[in-house]
Amino acid sequence: MQYFAACPKSLENLLLQELQQLGAIDTRETVAGVYFSGESALLYKACLWSRLANKILLPLANFAVSDEQALYDGIATIVWEDHLEVDGSFKVDFLGTNEQIRNTQFGAVRVKDAIVDRFQKNFRARPSIDKQNPGLIINVRLSKGKVHVSLDLSGQSLHRRGYRQSQGEAPLKENLASAILLRANWPSIAEQKGFLIDPMCGSGTLLIEGFMMAADIAPGLLRARHQWGFSQWRQFDESVWEPLISDAKLRKRAGLEKVESIGLECRGYDQDWRVINAAQNNIERAGFEQWIRVNCKPIEEFAKPTHKPMETGLLVCNPPYGERLGEEKALEPVYFQLGSILREHFLGWQAAVITSNPKLSKQIAIRAQKRYKFWNGTLAADLVCFTIEAEHFYKELDNLSSDEVLLKKSVSKLALNDLSEGAKMVCNRLTKNKKQLKKWLKNESITCYRLYDADIPEYAAAIDVYNDHSHVYAHVQEYAAPKSVDEKKAQQRFQEIIDAVSVALELDDEHIFTKQRRRNKGKQQYEKTEQKANENRAELVVQEGQSSILVNLWSYLDTGLFLDHRPVRQLIAKQSKGKSFLNLFCYTATASVHAALGGASNSVSVDMSRTYIDWARRNYEKNNIDLEQHQLIQQDCLTWLQEARQGFDCILLDPPSFSNSKRMDDVLDIQRDHVALIKRCMELLNPKGTLIFSNNLRSFKLDNDALGHYKIENIIDKSLDPDFKRNRKIHHCWLIKN
Repeated sequence: MQYFAACPKSLENLLLQELQQLGAIDTRETVAGVYFSGESALLYKACLWSRLANKILLPLANFAVSDEQALYDGIATIVWEDHLEVDGSFKVDFLGTNEQIRNTQFGAVRVKDAIVDRFQKNFRARPSIDKQNPGLIINVRLSKGKVHVSLDLSGQSLHRRGYRQSQGEAPLKENLASAILLRANWPSIAEQKGFLIDPMCGSGTLLIEGFMMAADIAPGLLRARHQWGFSQWRQFDESVWEPLISDAKLRKRAGLEKVESIGLECRGYDQDWRVINAAQNNIERAGFEQWIRVNCKPIEEFAKPTHKPMETGLLVCNPPYGERLGEEKALEPVYFQLGSILREHFLGWQAAVITSNPKLSKQIAIRAQKRYKFWNGTLAADLVCFTIEAEHFYKELDNLSSDEVLLKKSVSKLALNDLSEGAKMVCNRLTKNKKQLKKWLKNESITCYRLYDADIPEYAAAIDVYNDHSHVYAHVQEYAAPKSVDEKKAQQRFQEIIDAVSVALELDDEHIFTKQRRRNKGKQQYEKTEQKANENRAELVVQEGQSSILVNLWSYLDTGLFLDHRPVRQLIAKQSKGKSFLNLFCYTATASVHAALGGASNSVSVDMSRTYIDWARRNYEKNNIDLEQHQLIQQDCLTWLQEARQGFDCILLDPPSFSNSKRMDDVLDIQRDHVALIKRCMELLNPKGTLIFSNNLRSFKLDNDALGHYKIENIIDKSLDPDFKRNRKIHHCWLIKN
């Protein structure tokens, strides 16, 4: 039998060698795949053991096609009853078009018609179509006037081993990770009792694939029986398949005993605690937690483990390229830091780095021994392989293209002694606050927080820290100075604040963003600020609990995330499972994201700003939230409330203090209007439901007399985390029940 193994471009030669080792004959490379021949056992063996293939196909026919009738006739001649049960199910995977067949869906329908009609004609019965769990997948490719028809006997793509359900921002597919390890000579290094380390491990794919290679574990062993494309194929031979599974299990047992005896370890690190958690989950799902360990650690703190001698091994990593996490200049120090660590700690080791940016790989400052071309998705990438020996180190680092950037420490140009007395005072307060918050931030995995809020009255600003898992940023909001303060004096004090932030947080100017808070009217509050408005900077993605939130430090007065409401969002996440949630004046709908990820059955979020609703939609997309189940509505909340008839288990009412936007039918004054707003919300509240009412008007007084028939609990203390305890007037918050 002749088969075809499909793979990503650039892996063809490696796949050919792999298939030959499995016993394939008559192997022939083509673009994105390899043709090969062998007995039926080879088919199953390739599915079970291939670390590089995406699909294993059984070619059935190929014929010329000029129009849809020729397609129908050619498909109808194939003896489908040899492959598909009359009462079975199938789906058609069709790719390609020509002048007559202009739509792949139309092509798939004509293929389906031909198969079904053949069964109806010969058996007066027909198999069904099942796009989710088909018994057989029929692969049809139309190219250059010819149709190639195959059975997909692998089922879902072979790169899906079954252990990875969590991943980071830019994950490697498992078969590409295997190809990287093969090119880096990891199997041979493992045989020599070497160790495997990934200092930027993301969701742990390189570590898991590397361990499976070293322990001789079949990559398809975690798959369930029904996931194989051949499981309902009429020619499936269980008597051939079962011995292969039994043999793979025996080899796994022997492989685990071997790695245990030689003390093999695989270690991974990443600065992002979120992806470290994902990696740990993947490792446990694979059952390898005894041998693969991961820890949260930034590259600048990384060094070779010292708990046991590690004389040799492979350091492999997939660092950011510049296309996905930041600009090239910002990443140069990361690569230089990696090179410094290799030179200092890993003499005698091998290293392999995959990057789509050759300029960045030069910052490692070690001459590469080999380079291989790969495709990481749509990105062309280089795998750069190094032998860590002194003879390969760059002799003169000042020959590097960006030596000034690389050799300077990534700290502020200013030092404490350079600051004015006022700036020193602010800097010392920032340092003190940072120290006080450090343990809490670590224990609660808080990445965005308030560091300073006019602690020193003369220096009136709010200073927030945002961490997007690759950089730290400061967002400085100056409170408008009183008219009695001289303008020049106000400007001087503000500059002293910026200088203090630069030194205390060790940030350069590019990572400090400043805004002056002023009361805006109507549409102005949604418009971009003049400062930074034209820079077209990308949004940051920050983490809060399970939620990934888009923030913008550059373009708007507010960043998209009200940090003081963090405990309220956490409360909503905890209480949302199986409940319906309403978010009024939803802003960027961060509370709704928490509700959805907390298991809310459905939600509605309302805001009159198109800017905020669009922002909310991007937040939903970032968290894979169903927009039908969790609705976003652009409308004046007051109008929507009057028309609403749906009941909710939990309602968040967090209105602005005052609004006279032209898009509103009326003027909103929260002190004047809060009773009517609350009463209307309580009418929409389901029995045993909860209304969370909040606002940030400092002088606000709740009208307890008018609302006395409700159960009201003031939760201001519970709704303030340690970073906001210094300013209890930042907002008010109540729980209200019928």
